[in-house]
Amino acid sequence: MKRILCIRPDNMGDILMSTPAIRALKETFRAHITLLTSSAGAAITPFIPEIDATIVFDAPWVQQPSTEVHPLHDVVQLLKLNRYDAAVIFTVYSQNPLPSVMLAYLAGIPVRLAYCRENPYQLLTHWLPDKEPYTLIRHQVQRDLDLVAELGAYTSRQTLSLKSDPQQWPRVKRKLQAAGVDLQQPWLVLHPGVSEVKRQFPLQQWAAATQLLTREMNMQLVLTGNEQDTALAAALQQQCGEGCFNLAGQFSHAAFIALIAQCPLVLSVNTVTAHIAAATGTPVVVLYAQTNPQHTPWKATSAVLYFDVPETLRSRNEVIRFVHEYYPAQPGPDATPGNVLAAVQALYQTRRPFAANNALASSSTIL
Repeated sequence: MKRILCIRPDNMGDILMSTPAIRALKETFRAHITLLTSSAGAAITPFIPEIDATIVFDAPWVQQPSTEVHPLHDVVQLLKLNRYDAAVIFTVYSQNPLPSVMLAYLAGIPVRLAYCRENPYQLLTHWLPDKEPYTLIRHQVQRDLDLVAELGAYTSRQTLSLKSDPQQWPRVKRKLQAAGVDLQQPWLVLHPGVSEVKRQFPLQQWAAATQLLTREMNMQLVLTGNEQDTALAAALQQQCGEGCFNLAGQFSHAAFIALIAQCPLVLSVNTVTAHIAAATGTPVVVLYAQTNPQHTPWKATSAVLYFDVPETLRSRNEVIRFVHEYYPAQPGPDATPGNVLAAVQALYQTRRPFAANNALASSSTIL
């Protein structure tokens, strides 16, 4: 199996959690790895050295902001031309893998591996009956590692894979200083935005937490986010007042990774930022909406504080609703402003001195 197609048509955080399993495939088979993912997910792939090429496809069976329709037969034809030896389909336990499996089946890829609840018969050559979440719940990284182990793929290095470009940091540093951040004094990155409303932490709670951090720790807060988060960051800056710096929408992906890699600590909701922090070894405090319990920071210096999703915003997916009903107890403390302060105080002591990260290995091709 020298040419392997990995299918993960989700977001950047989901892809990062699959990187240990992708590394296992690459190391075990010395394979060329292509990732089929969404346009949103493809933004992170140039920074993952195990991925050699990326196919962008906004699948209609995955929630995506894109409205562009890609004919399925065009994608199938592209997969046929690339003549893959194997296809590995990565999923969350609440997803149905069969639409993605069908792409690989129609493309004639001879080895096809995925979790699936129902019997897929000829659609999969390697079928792992999906026991989650009814029998057990694993972290997503472990779920993916267990999947590729079915093909005999293993890795001794199970951390998330992400490379930061050290040449980005001087430019990021100048931007921070121009905004008024004193890097010799306590500071952290605060990322309040989310891609789904149901994971949004209430603005008033954010404001109360930021006021505690600035008053009790004299902490400078660097607000980040994409262009869609600028209004939220502006509102939070106004609530927080002095010591809060709004840089949302001002960093490229490469610059943002460099910022997270070099900052003393990250405070975020459960979104890709928390996984970037885990991948770069940056301590992270996560305010975790109880949606998917298996997506906490992996092998990271972290604190996880939980808050519930309002009933009106909860998923209609019956698998996710089952988890919320039968696993109602929070595994950790509530995401109150006081607990945020305590977590930041504890983790800030573990911060690292600034250090240049490994050079960016950007050899992947996006198709």
